[in-house]
Amino acid sequence: MEGLHKPIVRFDRSSRLKIYISAQKWICVFSLCFIFSHHVGANRHNVVFIMADDLRPTLGCYGDPVVKSPNIDQLASKSNVFQNAYAQQAVCAPSRTSLLTSRRPDTTRLYDFNSYWRVHAGNYTTLPQYFKSKGYTTMSVGKVFHPGIASNHSDDYPYSWSVPPYHPPSFKYENRKVCLGSDGRLHANLLCSVNVSETPLGTLPDMESTEEAIRLLKSTRDSDKRFFLAVGFHKPHIPFRIPQEFLTLYPLDEMTLAPDPDVPEGLPPVAYNPWTDIRKREDVQALNISFPYGPIPKEFQLQIRQHYYASVSYVDSQVGRLLNTLDDLGLAEDTVVVFTSDHGWSLGEHGEWAKYSNFDVATRVPLMFYVPGVTAVRLRPGQKMFPYMDVFGPTPHHFTQGGIVRNVNELLDIFPTLSYVAGLKPPHPCPDTSFNVELCTEGQNLAYAFKRRDDSRDSEAVACSQYPRPSDTPQENSDLPDLKDIRVMGYSLRSWDYRFTLWVGFDPASFQANLSDVHGGELYLLEGDPGQDHNVYNGFEHSQLFYKLNQSLRLPGAQALKQHLLYLTDGTKSKGIA
Repeated sequence: MEGLHKPIVRFDRSSRLKIYISAQKWICVFSLCFIFSHHVGANRHNVVFIMADDLRPTLGCYGDPVVKSPNIDQLASKSNVFQNAYAQQAVCAPSRTSLLTSRRPDTTRLYDFNSYWRVHAGNYTTLPQYFKSKGYTTMSVGKVFHPGIASNHSDDYPYSWSVPPYHPPSFKYENRKVCLGSDGRLHANLLCSVNVSETPLGTLPDMESTEEAIRLLKSTRDSDKRFFLAVGFHKPHIPFRIPQEFLTLYPLDEMTLAPDPDVPEGLPPVAYNPWTDIRKREDVQALNISFPYGPIPKEFQLQIRQHYYASVSYVDSQVGRLLNTLDDLGLAEDTVVVFTSDHGWSLGEHGEWAKYSNFDVATRVPLMFYVPGVTAVRLRPGQKMFPYMDVFGPTPHHFTQGGIVRNVNELLDIFPTLSYVAGLKPPHPCPDTSFNVELCTEGQNLAYAFKRRDDSRDSEAVACSQYPRPSDTPQENSDLPDLKDIRVMGYSLRSWDYRFTLWVGFDPASFQANLSDVHGGELYLLEGDPGQDHNVYNGFEHSQLFYKLNQSLRLPGAQALKQHLLYLTDGTKSKGIA
């Protein structure tokens, strides 16, 4: 009768923990479905979508001990905050196009600034276009889409927007000789703190954008239509043309250098970005820095970091004014707010400045969702959700963290998640080949993570980023090669435990990566190397056996890179995986 007995299944502690976490996740999914079900397709929310430019998570709510960001911290305390969100490419136009279409750069086929996805790749539905199709009035202020060819010289109007997008008039002076130098003359400098009253037009772009966004919010009071307002702030993008008083928040003698200012030992030359954009600024040119690795003098490094931090506080003050207006107009309890950035910016880490790489400092971004009644409790009469916080004064409140999600996710996830929490049905996942599919998402709906603190570690969660290069060694166009000049693509996977990047041959005519043509590799094991300073890729034997990677997988190389990594890290060499 032995065969009639049911087998005894035993689970070790790790297995029981995984089952528990999985069960808790599904309980949360069902709970969130109930919470949101009453308004999906019926009671829809307004949306304010805020995007900074080149902002890494240099914010108090992300644990930065130096920065002063009380208004964004206040928003975070009433939001779900995603601690490990990553851009798909660390440069403006490709990242913004990817985010707003929820398609990866290999699907938008945009790696530079010189094509428009609707004619170059596919007629994809954008995030604001989707809301517009559902009856929303959609409005754009500042830098949301990247202006120029990448958005058809129209910020994708009228597809995405109900009214023509607004660009601040003073932006035309951004890269002109308007920075007062130590010689008393005006220059086109990197460091450009100004007396605002003495600037052309007597204002700055982000101030103008805030004023216009406030005007548009006020214009919605008499409308019965829902609105989607996107506000793109230009800072902390260079040049650091900001009100000079913000520098007083960060005395130069209190600033510190990057903790890892050296190029990582073993970094393949193809991975390095020589920060040519800041080299073009007059004050940097005067330093006579050698190309491509020559270090910036330490005193000037401190000034760059000071100006970046001051720029973040300047943006924080504008965000505070905008959010306070939601309160003043009685909109705070009926408006979803999203805050994010297009990518990060290196502040001397790895000997690099600017973006243009696959390191965390270039790809990791802040991401938070405020959802009325879900991420924050309803207010009592007379209370304000977002009272303005003066960045120059003492912060009267200690902001506790809102919901925290530590697992890895991507900017691609914004489109389906925002659609869902605002009350719309999120787009379906894209098929493997989606060039002819107008509406779908390559991201995931993150709503299951709302209303709970998530400290779990999902080893399967992976964010994918990529960056193109024209050659194996740094040259003048390494930071931003035109499509025709791209010869190498660096595909990078970021999990909880590692960042793994493979630099492979790329054909710009066919948009195909050759995963067997490996130009370099990077592997950073994050438990002991959180700054990604020690590339251990070449320390593993027989890695060349895994250059024969499957080239037919969706998201070129993702599964193959994971397989390659498993071989390198968990002893599968003996299994002969190929």
